[in-house]
Amino acid sequence: MAVNAASVIRGPGELALMVVEVTKLIFTRPFQFREFLEQAWFVTSVTLMPTILVSIPFGAVISLQVGSLTGQLGAQSFAGATAVLATVREAAPMAAAMIIAGAAGSAICSDLGARKIREEIDAMEVLGINPLERLVAPRVVATMFVAVMINGIVITTGIGGGYFFTVIVQDGSAGAFLSSFTALASLPDLYIAMIKAALFGWLAAIVGSYKGLNAGGGPSGVGRAVNESVIVAFMLLFFLNAVITAIYFQVVPPVGL
Repeated sequence: MAVNAASVIRGPGELALMVVEVTKLIFTRPFQFREFLEQAWFVTSVTLMPTILVSIPFGAVISLQVGSLTGQLGAQSFAGATAVLATVREAAPMAAAMIIAGAAGSAICSDLGARKIREEIDAMEVLGINPLERLVAPRVVATMFVAVMINGIVITTGIGGGYFFTVIVQDGSAGAFLSSFTALASLPDLYIAMIKAALFGWLAAIVGSYKGLNAGGGPSGVGRAVNESVIVAFMLLFFLNAVITAIYFQVVPPVGL
């Protein structure tokens, strides 16, 4: 029983230690800028198309649901404001989080896991090269950067889709949709969405790197590590989103009508 308890505690403890070490290495010089550029391009290549395909239905579903609800409540003029608010505050960061964790995090995990079972990581350590500094830190920064860009794409596409479905499909007023943007939403909502996206990218990349560096058992072990990284990243991202949202509403009260 003691062994089971130790194994349960060891994983989160090692992950927390890796979070601290990688965060410190991000601000340590020299930074692997070339590796950062390569990984930023790689993460963009695996996440750009899923982002575009996911953001359109996100905007459509939110606009249709919000438009129907505001119509029932007799507040059709605020359909645009509520759709934008829901997209900026929650839908866009969570869509970015799911894409980053599902596509980028799993790709990072499989890449580092393959290096681990080929003993490349052990060879780097023998040569005195820190894998966290050389491989993990640039991937974490690249994922954070791409996550912020993806968040912007989802917000833009979501708002465009919301305009289309509210004004064209549901016969709403274009003037009311555009003029109600600032009724409920504000610039701090955009700022917190970008901060959320960056933190989600940071966490997903670290989880994927941790699982990849600890993969074992051949190719099947790498596959298990990839599955575990996606599951753990989703759980942590939803928890982190709830914490950030709760803190945000305490610091920045909702805008009144």
